[in-house]
Amino acid sequence: MQVELSVQDYFYESSQSEGSNLELSRYYNDSAIAAQTWETWFHRWLELLHSNIPPAPTYELSLRLTDDTEIQALNAQYRHQNWPTDVLAFAALEADFPQPTQRWSSLPLYLGDIVISVDTADRQAQQQGHSLKTELAWLASHGLLHLLGWDHPDEDSLTRMLDEQAILLQTVGLVLDTA
Repeated sequence: MQVELSVQDYFYESSQSEGSNLELSRYYNDSAIAAQTWETWFHRWLELLHSNIPPAPTYELSLRLTDDTEIQALNAQYRHQNWPTDVLAFAALEADFPQPTQRWSSLPLYLGDIVISVDTADRQAQQQGHSLKTELAWLASHGLLHLLGWDHPDEDSLTRMLDEQAILLQTVGLVLDTA
């Protein structure tokens, strides 16, 4: 199995064009996650979740790291909620995705897009008492599960999803402190 991941780090790119920003430099000095690391994480996560997705030789998805301003605009446009959020997932697969035919099974399977607000992730990491890197991985794993059809309309499904996220973080050597 192969994973093709496009990492768009708008958060970092905008900090470079705006000049020196202490908060942004703290993010990159302490919590930088290389594109290769993201790719490794998503590969491991998809290997673990393999039974939940249609078989394909390659899975494609994108990850965009951004700020509260951009994610608020996306949240307002697509969810009609005009406030920042931590993560948005735009799934390309339908919940009852039919198994690919032989003809299609040789093509890459596009899973969708995940957008994370680093501003919100940073606040949440501080509130939870863990690193920004761990929070970003937590949110990325949450977004991935949404791309694969997971949802949390009630407490039981939310608990199952959060438990699965904890397992995903453990597979990449991260532990979520729940202090």
